[in-house]
Amino acid sequence: MPYVFSLLLQLHIFSMEIIQCIIQRLHSIIEETPLYVVTNPYKNVPQYLKVMFQTTSSLCRDASVLGTNMVNAGDMNGSGNLMDFLDEPFPDVGTYEDFHTIDWLREKSRDTDRHRKITSKSKESIWEFIKSLLDAWSGWVVMLLIGLLAGTLAGVIDLAVDWMTDLKEGVCLSAFWYSHEQCCWTSNETTFDDRDKCPKWQKWSELLVNQSEGASAYILNYFLYIMWALSFAFLAVSLVRVFAPYACGSGIPEIKTILSGFIIRGYLGKWTLLIKTVTLVLVVSSGLSLGKEGPLVHVACCCGNFFSSLFSKYSKNEGKRREVLSAAAAAGVSVAFGAPIGGVLFSLEEVSYYFPLKTLWRSFFAALVAAFTLRSINPFGNSRLVLFYVEYHTPWYMAELFPFILLGVFGGLWGTLFIRCNIAWCRRRKTTRLGKYPVLEVIVVTAITAIIAYPNPYTRRSTSELISELFNDCGALESSQLCDYINDPNMTRPVDDIPDRPAGFGVYTAMWQLALALIFKIIITIFTFGMKIPSGLFIPSMAVGAMAGRMVGIGVEQLAYHHHDWIIFRNWCRPGADCVTPGLYAMVGAAACLGGVTRMTVSLVVIMFELTGGLEYIVPLMAAAVTSKWVADAFGKEGIYEAHIHLNGYPFLDAKDEFTHRTLATDVMRPRRGEPPLSVLTQDSMTVEDVETLIKETDYNGFPVVVSKDSERLIGFAQRRELILAIKNARQRQDGVVSNSIMYFTEDPPELPANSPHPLKLRRILNLSPFTVTDHTPMETVVDIFRKLGLRQCLVTRSGRLLGIITKKDVLRHMAQMANQDPESIMFN
Repeated sequence: MPYVFSLLLQLHIFSMEIIQCIIQRLHSIIEETPLYVVTNPYKNVPQYLKVMFQTTSSLCRDASVLGTNMVNAGDMNGSGNLMDFLDEPFPDVGTYEDFHTIDWLREKSRDTDRHRKITSKSKESIWEFIKSLLDAWSGWVVMLLIGLLAGTLAGVIDLAVDWMTDLKEGVCLSAFWYSHEQCCWTSNETTFDDRDKCPKWQKWSELLVNQSEGASAYILNYFLYIMWALSFAFLAVSLVRVFAPYACGSGIPEIKTILSGFIIRGYLGKWTLLIKTVTLVLVVSSGLSLGKEGPLVHVACCCGNFFSSLFSKYSKNEGKRREVLSAAAAAGVSVAFGAPIGGVLFSLEEVSYYFPLKTLWRSFFAALVAAFTLRSINPFGNSRLVLFYVEYHTPWYMAELFPFILLGVFGGLWGTLFIRCNIAWCRRRKTTRLGKYPVLEVIVVTAITAIIAYPNPYTRRSTSELISELFNDCGALESSQLCDYINDPNMTRPVDDIPDRPAGFGVYTAMWQLALALIFKIIITIFTFGMKIPSGLFIPSMAVGAMAGRMVGIGVEQLAYHHHDWIIFRNWCRPGADCVTPGLYAMVGAAACLGGVTRMTVSLVVIMFELTGGLEYIVPLMAAAVTSKWVADAFGKEGIYEAHIHLNGYPFLDAKDEFTHRTLATDVMRPRRGEPPLSVLTQDSMTVEDVETLIKETDYNGFPVVVSKDSERLIGFAQRRELILAIKNARQRQDGVVSNSIMYFTEDPPELPANSPHPLKLRRILNLSPFTVTDHTPMETVVDIFRKLGLRQCLVTRSGRLLGIITKKDVLRHMAQMANQDPESIMFN
């Protein structure tokens, strides 16, 4: 009971205090006189009430401060009621402008402060404890949502691509939204011998002129095939150009740059997500030599950016947002290939810049959910998650490592050729009038592709179907030309153990058709990748390698059959045995060419065995992947994505690049000899007008703060954007701030005359611990610091005295200059 009476008494005192505060506030408004809250009636109140009392009274005090002039004889320096208005963060503070680099150290520090604040608050009440749990689980919720949406979109894209690809050749009469395969599944009149033909599926010539054979039917189908391809491509490039210019390309070079800390507003926006999803279906269905796997990484990252914007933990911290995007990239590869583990390794090896252990687990969870969602949709209709499931019945032999390594050499040479030719063409597109006509370029390339592709059955079909046929082993039930061998009528072996046989007419026909298709794919892919439409490179590269590998495999198979007494075949290939599997060579060749273009190794091998289910053939895949990387690296260290990053001038510091030149920080820092002195702020002697003039006359991202221009002793660093926002908000929220108000960054205000305007305190936006190096620090160390800490800039000092500044752009310029490249190719800040 005494405690209750004491509590009631404190509540009564508190209510009287609130009434007194309200009366004083009304009086101050009417009389325009300053007021002060002088009592503290809740000194010994329990903690949960004290928090309530302090909040309410502080609001009253803040209102009184904002409503007064704060200029009188007894407050000469304005210190009595000085308010650092940054005690409460104002809008847009801590954000970055477009085409700028984030400060990883500051983002990490902000997240640490946020987490510390949540942890301390969680001990105050049950509600705060629940909020801390929700904050801890928000990351897993975001991963769940990303996996669900990415898997759903990938399944829809796969189904739509199958239907629209077949739409170029015909239509299903029973249900026009069925693809050719789905239409024949539902038909009861389909026989095993003619399983690709069914009465319900009709080609356009059958539907329009009631003819399935003959020259007129062929010409009509040929013409409509071209018209459908042109329609799909034109619609795709028009949507991209009008609604979402960032929806073009693969997206992986830009994703790598964004994950390294660069800001590209709108690249992961909602319109980009919608348009890229729709146009990806259109361009793949048009028959162009491109894939959907790379763009699916971009689509998944758009999903990650959308869901991260729903949680303040990620939307207000660019560093944390990039952890989500790294996991989203893993989910994108997971649904692109049906390879969740390979997706995680791809994000770790190829895409991510900062990949802590926590992100590894969340990436694994996002990839798992995405793969499960895709499996539930079952877009391939085979009740399997993998795209090219194979089941070989013959193991590989050590003697086959030699042709596998040769395929690796071919993959490395193809990767080098493709990168150099494609970059040269893209540079020509950027620097000539060709780049002004993106729609015309897409139409011309599509027309050429459709005209040349239709006569060849291996280029007419979709690239995914082509790769699947090249990977397949020739069983007794296969009807492909690639399996047209001469059978021994006396063969009594089981169906799954068919011996090597001499090649028939169909195999030789398929060989020269594959050779023509290989040449066509190599050439047309160079001109297709980089156009203003969504375009992936994984599937075309794998198709080139699979065609080359299948031809090599058939050659080795026939060599072993006709010369089984040679010493290299004698020990493992006896007459009548099933020795060589050409489909395995196609799989190894696909891995070699993809590795030569992208320079992936570990993630590539994992993706390939997840993609095919061929766990037994890891060693051949590893041998081919390593060989292709060695060969390609001998001609240049850059993969296709790094080459496009440098072509576009993105400020990306690749961890794979080595800097071995013996230069010092003083050789790179600004200002150099003959240049104007460094623009700096002083801690307590510059007016608001001085700072605004400095901001207006320069375009620097920030300014060092020194004690004075004479001493140049470093105090800290202030960001340009935060200075602009701080001054703008101070003029709106704080009375007495005018152009000649002194701006100071110290804890205590400077001594000012009695008639001076109210000073502006901006200590809260000052970075008191900017990263510094001495002028004799080797640039090798500076480059390593920029890479590993993700710095925007570092200051150069000598004995505490400021000498200059080195920005990320300066580092990239210097590295380009040392590599005998154009240092002005770094376009962005």
